[in-house]
Amino acid sequence: MLPIVTILAVACHLALEGWRWQMIPVYALALLLVLRAAAALLGRREPGRLLSIVLLVLLLPAAALPALLPVPAISAPAGPFGVGTRSFELRDPARPELYSGKDEARRFMIQVWYPADKGARGRASPWMSDASAFAPAIAAFMNLPSFFLDHLALVRVPAIIEAPPASRKGGFPLLLFSHGWKGFDAQNTGQALLLASRGYVVVAVQHSYGAIMTVFPDGSRAPNNPAALPEGRPTEEYEIAARKLGDQWAGDLSFALDWMEARSSSTTDPFSGLVDSSKVGAWGHSTGGGAVIEFAARDRRCRAVLGMDPFMRPVSPRVLGAGLAQPSFFMFSQKWADDRGSRTNALFGTFFPHASGNLGAIVIRGTDHFDFSDLPLLTPLASSLGLKGPLPGGRVITIVDAYLLAFFEHALRGGAADLLRGPSPYPEVEQKTG
Repeated sequence: MLPIVTILAVACHLALEGWRWQMIPVYALALLLVLRAAAALLGRREPGRLLSIVLLVLLLPAAALPALLPVPAISAPAGPFGVGTRSFELRDPARPELYSGKDEARRFMIQVWYPADKGARGRASPWMSDASAFAPAIAAFMNLPSFFLDHLALVRVPAIIEAPPASRKGGFPLLLFSHGWKGFDAQNTGQALLLASRGYVVVAVQHSYGAIMTVFPDGSRAPNNPAALPEGRPTEEYEIAARKLGDQWAGDLSFALDWMEARSSSTTDPFSGLVDSSKVGAWGHSTGGGAVIEFAARDRRCRAVLGMDPFMRPVSPRVLGAGLAQPSFFMFSQKWADDRGSRTNALFGTFFPHASGNLGAIVIRGTDHFDFSDLPLLTPLASSLGLKGPLPGGRVITIVDAYLLAFFEHALRGGAADLLRGPSPYPEVEQKTG
């Protein structure tokens, strides 16, 4: 009966999940088991030693490949709200596109995560829209074969597409997220889910031509343009390009905020009354960390800023010298903090003393740059691929989520600041000193 059970299991997998290349040894193993059983049932001679050796050889990849390259799972958040999500294309006619090589207006994508009723039902959202475009681009970024991450199309997250928004008198605080260079809007989905489940509206911005890939609803694509942040150029030339990029990304954030406020102010929009415009914050990773600093300095509607390994070279000299008046907080991986001679750390050292509302900066020992994102969930080999540090992933998520939530709860809702200001209950956390 075992071969019959095997065939049924494979059939269920193919029907529910679809085939994926990591499972090819499993398919081959199942087929050989069935052929061997069929031969025995038909009274044929017992298959020889060669087939037994082939079966044993297949066992190792059949077990290892799905374990080493699993379908990533993002846990359901524990907040009192369910989570709904919708994606939109935004077009800003007041700003030209700088990186497409065409005479056109700036356009980019956003994904909105928002509180919904806990019992909301509907289709679960994919982790990334258009995974057929994103997965090869991410694989190339990691120097892997283009097909290596095709299974990302199977990932679903605990959010319902177009779920009716929950209602609250006065609306919910609004948070904007900015990804890093060659990042994407869904790279911090776990954090967006956490915040939405706690009563925040999150707008994750996909910065066209700076993201690893952008796919628009009409099917057109905007791949990363390396000329926007040209590596290997002299410092002055590179920073002119970086500040130009930071200006464009800060403009994206302001326009997304305009758009969201307009939707919330409309009496007929599905997002009507969703946003409390007096409680707006932003957080960003890497280049996005620099972009949210620039955005907050220019757009005083932003009342709170958090940076994760903020890349400071896109920040304008004026902001580096003047700092921020809004409450701010910064988290660094050990990898970035230990690189004390880096240009971005030197610029942060210039900026930080002028951030009059700052609530501190911490370093999380045992972490790497991408530990602030969902990318370590791709594989247990994430450390070997440079996607995380040695600190276990679950522990990193616990620490980062605790500080992220505590900061915005304090800055936008008047919550306690004990975790931010006092000695950390997490032994892996230390105050950044330089």
